[in-house]
Amino acid sequence: MEQGLVAEIWWSLVVIGVCSVLIRVCHEVWLKPRRIRSMLWRQGIRGPQPSFPYGNISEIQKIQSSMINNTSDGQPVSENWTHSLFPYLQQWRQEYGPVYMYSTGSKQHMYVSEPELLKELGLIKSLDLGRPSYLAGAFQPLLGDGIIRANGSNWAYQRKLIAPEFFLNKVKNMVGVIEQSTIVMMKTWENRILESEGGVADMIIDEDLKRLSADIISRACFGSSYSQGNQIFSKIASLQDALSKPSVLFGLFNFRFLPTKSNREIWRLKKEVDTLILKVVKDCQQENQKGTIPEKNLLQMMLESAVASDDKVPRGFKTDRFIVDLCKNIYFAGHESTALAASWILMLLALHPEWQERVRTEILEVCGEQLSNLFQDMEAFRKLKMLTMVIQESIRLYGPAVVLSREAFADIKLGGFVVPKGVHMWFFVPALHRDPENWGLDALEFKPERFVQGVSKACKYPQAYLPFGYGNRLCIGQTFAMLELKVVLSLILSKFSFSLSPEYRHSPVYKMLLTPQHGVRLLVTKFQGSLG
Repeated sequence: MEQGLVAEIWWSLVVIGVCSVLIRVCHEVWLKPRRIRSMLWRQGIRGPQPSFPYGNISEIQKIQSSMINNTSDGQPVSENWTHSLFPYLQQWRQEYGPVYMYSTGSKQHMYVSEPELLKELGLIKSLDLGRPSYLAGAFQPLLGDGIIRANGSNWAYQRKLIAPEFFLNKVKNMVGVIEQSTIVMMKTWENRILESEGGVADMIIDEDLKRLSADIISRACFGSSYSQGNQIFSKIASLQDALSKPSVLFGLFNFRFLPTKSNREIWRLKKEVDTLILKVVKDCQQENQKGTIPEKNLLQMMLESAVASDDKVPRGFKTDRFIVDLCKNIYFAGHESTALAASWILMLLALHPEWQERVRTEILEVCGEQLSNLFQDMEAFRKLKMLTMVIQESIRLYGPAVVLSREAFADIKLGGFVVPKGVHMWFFVPALHRDPENWGLDALEFKPERFVQGVSKACKYPQAYLPFGYGNRLCIGQTFAMLELKVVLSLILSKFSFSLSPEYRHSPVYKMLLTPQHGVRLLVTKFQGSLG
């Protein structure tokens, strides 16, 4: 009798548990998405009709496949190639307007390309708006729980610790390191030119610039040379390739917990990257204890800030984990994006020799006969107006950032809309930067003069200029990135001239950042002038 009663209770608990799971699954995959879409629909927001349970995944795949079949590799530089990156975003924009909704499985997305809404969004300071939470697990091997993908109090705490170290009064001390590393790379270019036929070297420059930027980050931020960071950069690049699929970005079905061949490779790389970074941290601490480092690097200052901080430490925050994730974030964002920006800038200057000459002439006028004078006076950087305009226009057309995203962790008021909790908002940067309604009929053209009076006068809606993000999550490293670009480009343009190689194939692709699929291949010659 008692055994029967126990069995009956046990089976009742099992049934209740199964029902609870089914109810939760039903809520997450059916009721919640239906409620969100209904709220958006009532506000006049339309989009492609989803099907259960895949949403608009099949339509995305169909549009993507059609674009791949109809796109020729190596298209002209002047062609508007942005439609090839995420063609479904562009196609739906034409069908449903600047604001629309779509689904990937149970995830509900809202595409936004209305400048006024971007302005409103940039003013929101609440922690109820952050990075999409489903990306947290997907990009964890590459970025950990670092500032790029953290949310809430964890993000706010990290930003307060990190941001002061990237103020101008701090990063200006890194100018000497940037100069030294660039000079080393330039010597290798000079040797290639000497060894080339006719003094013209046909070079793929982006790999050299990645190594240069990696060396700068290692020396300036971690006090180690590139030789120590070489393995880290290589493995992070491999992780980036593995995680740069659109299926990861838009939350399509990702079974990252299964021991597939791809997942096992990701897990192995993550473990190796973590081990290598911890070794760099340990070596750096030992050198500091011995007093062999004359100045504190970013890593040491971050450790001190974390220890000395009076702020309440977020639950689960661990200093060792914070430092590893900080290194991952800086290695990824600090060297990759700046190197790509420099590569695209030199490609555009090779295509527009008149601007290449204008910038070179300006450098000569500002710094005189000795280029080193430029780096001894921070005020001189503000006088490099031509170079600044070229950088701003280049990152408008070929900025490393391709898509920006936000998730509403609570209902958010946005202009005349209420964005429901759980919606993922997306912004396609190349399209925003080429919108003729904002930039004019010449939006596809390389015209640095549009920035002669700064960003605020370059277009109708400056809030739609997003090379470094927007709002309270604006890239904290933008001051360092701009300084590095100015130093590197000033040095390079003072010594070399560039033109497009006949072998250059123009094919920008998405690999978490805007990447040249076949490299940036240029003809490089020694500049014959008095600058030096």
